[in-house]
Amino acid sequence: MQKRLTLLGSTGSIGESTLDVVARHPEKFSVYALTAHRNGDKLVQQCLRFRPEVAVVGDAATALQVAAQLREAGCTTEVAYGPQALVEVSQSVHCDTVVAAIVGAAGLAPGLAAARAGKRILLANKEALVMSGAIFMDAVRDHQATLLPVDSEHNAIFQCLPREMELHGGVSKIVLTASGGPFRSREPASLAAVTPDEACKHPNWVMGRKISVDSATMMNKGLEVIEAHWLFGLPGERIDVLIHPQSVIHSLVSYVDGSVLAQLGNPDMRTPIAHALAYPERIDSGVAQLDLAQIAALSFEKPDYARFPCLALAMQALAEGGLASATLNAANEVAVDAFLSRKIGFMAIAQVVGAVLNGLHNRNALALDDVLEADAAARRAATEFIARISTADALHLAGTR
Repeated sequence: MQKRLTLLGSTGSIGESTLDVVARHPEKFSVYALTAHRNGDKLVQQCLRFRPEVAVVGDAATALQVAAQLREAGCTTEVAYGPQALVEVSQSVHCDTVVAAIVGAAGLAPGLAAARAGKRILLANKEALVMSGAIFMDAVRDHQATLLPVDSEHNAIFQCLPREMELHGGVSKIVLTASGGPFRSREPASLAAVTPDEACKHPNWVMGRKISVDSATMMNKGLEVIEAHWLFGLPGERIDVLIHPQSVIHSLVSYVDGSVLAQLGNPDMRTPIAHALAYPERIDSGVAQLDLAQIAALSFEKPDYARFPCLALAMQALAEGGLASATLNAANEVAVDAFLSRKIGFMAIAQVVGAVLNGLHNRNALALDDVLEADAAARRAATEFIARISTADALHLAGTR
């Protein structure tokens, strides 16, 4: 049967890679809805090619622009906008599969709606589990949704685990690999002067700017550890991080008998996307076959927590439980946005996140409202802290003139 997709975040790197795989298999997949935030021009081009029934954007102005361009091109795609429209296309009876690829907290509500509607969910939005892991996983279980990981690391682990969940007792630990980002070998003292463009130049992967900065700080890997905890039901002490600069081994599973299974492939997101789209089948992803002889050598090293304090903060949040992970995620989103806007320096990202994580009261998350309240409180605290350090920096500079 042909799967009908709602693709949340179609104009981002995951969205574009998903559509590339979909285009290779028109007999297997069709598109019900595409969504973007404000990248209306790219969304229009996607709609003209894939002819979804619905397109969703972030605001009314972008909706008017997209609708006008589609009408002019003779495309009948309906255009909607706003958070509620994202929820509606995620739970619509007209789709069976939801690809959750919206970056950040904005992807939580539509992802949760898809779970509560019992959809097959291809999860690339790690924040849904970081912010509300217990609530999200309960919704998946209670509504008999299917959850398939798309992040390359979690998809690799999924491929290395036995399909029978009861056999996971044979797992000793899981190991998430990390490239180390663009600053793996830079002297920590030199990182204060890093620019946003430098931080966004990932050595192996093509990603959006926010996730690229998260990779440079290794916050992305910390968020993935939290996500892995919820996806695979293992405590933090049984989840390791290993730096692997070549990004060929995407993650590993260590078993109690001493066996270690690893999933390898060229660093291209179309591989895990194709695996999740067609699971349990295997289909052509468009990715070249891995040539180990050409690569010749693979290297590994333990992460330096002094160099990557954001990774340590994520581990702290997982250990604390409750709403700590939601607080961590919100503070990081605000800090990264401030860095990309050149309001703070690169090293201040961890400073902001640490101050908010350690400064706000933690409690258990009983409902989604608790998560949203913690998210809002952390964003306010992060914004206030950034304003204080920005003022202090300005006063310091004035005093040195």
